[in-house]
Amino acid sequence: MASRRWLLPEAIEDVLPRDATRIEALRRSLLDEFALHGYQFVIPPLLEYVESLLTGSGRDLDLRTFKLVDQLSGRGMGVRADITPQVARIDAHLLNRKGVARLCYCGSVLHTLPAGFNATREPLQIGAELYGHAGLEADIEAIRLLAAALRLCNIAASRVDLGHVAVFRALAKQSGLAAEAEEELFGALQGKDVPTVRELVAGLAEPFRSALLVLPELYGDRRVLDRAAQVLPALPEIGAALSDLRRLADALADLPLSFDLADLRGYHYHSGVAYAAYCAASPGAVALGGRYDDFGRAYGRARPATGFSMDLRELARLSPNGAARGAILVPWPEDDALALRDGDAALCPEGTVSRTRAVNAEAARLRAQGERVVLALPGHEGSWREAGCDRILVRGGDNWIIESLKED
Repeated sequence: MASRRWLLPEAIEDVLPRDATRIEALRRSLLDEFALHGYQFVIPPLLEYVESLLTGSGRDLDLRTFKLVDQLSGRGMGVRADITPQVARIDAHLLNRKGVARLCYCGSVLHTLPAGFNATREPLQIGAELYGHAGLEADIEAIRLLAAALRLCNIAASRVDLGHVAVFRALAKQSGLAAEAEEELFGALQGKDVPTVRELVAGLAEPFRSALLVLPELYGDRRVLDRAAQVLPALPEIGAALSDLRRLADALADLPLSFDLADLRGYHYHSGVAYAAYCAASPGAVALGGRYDDFGRAYGRARPATGFSMDLRELARLSPNGAARGAILVPWPEDDALALRDGDAALCPEGTVSRTRAVNAEAARLRAQGERVVLALPGHEGSWREAGCDRILVRGGDNWIIESLKED
């Protein structure tokens, strides 16, 4: 029974050195890449008052958020389940810029339930958001930055699905669906549950019943957009949405694009184009993004906004980049085996102190070259490979030599 006290909650796990090193290397590379494109780094808090954390985000985020009572104020607080709303708050309420703002972030989020089988409840979310530009140019920039981020992780996107929430919203509005029925239909369409969709739209007037029924079939290559124009009602909102998707198809023709007009993830706060990136090694999306122009209104300042986010833990798992190179073991400077030859006395006349200086100087030189260097504390022979060392520094005549570490 006593051993159970060390167990972690279900779908919560430690990250051990090898994986932590990979995750941190990707984090630095991605944030550096975002910075090269003008995205400024922000660090929102882990906890916020619930009304600030969830305002405008919809019921799905509310259900994913852990809630507690603040012992100082007595008010309800939440542990963030998504950083994007926090960044929108920073843009709208704190930065208050008139023009374009590009922001990026990376931090842990916590979910009440895992998003899928074997998923963690503590994703490490990294992303980039662009505020202040309503045109499709911002969406094009965001999707291209997402593609660059995946390439940096050496992850080949098998497809990038594009959709547009305005299609479903226009059909739901014109068909007169009540809010509760719209919510049920949204869930059925998201799961491509055609029998349930058929049941939910049975009493709706034409042509909206048929249009909602056909939505789950409208996925595939660019030809889907032409078919959608033929089978969906000629509503202005739908026409504008299809026009946006055609323009994206032209601008991003070098990417593996596909289209899915029933993909409604983020529906509650997305306001336009939405997208998801997939790779062959993962059954689910490796990145999610889209436009959410109305979100800042909840913080007193509506701003055009678009961006994407990814789980850094999942990226590290999928990335074929090898583990970090092992460390170099540097024997303790006072080890007799490292005693300097008589010829070195002129350089290091202080004896033991001189040996320390010589070894430390070489260790510093190696670290400056990007090598990991570990000093061999006395009395731990035979255990340095488990500490991550695969090479050892030895003295060879007048030179330092790095050899493969051999341990029994």
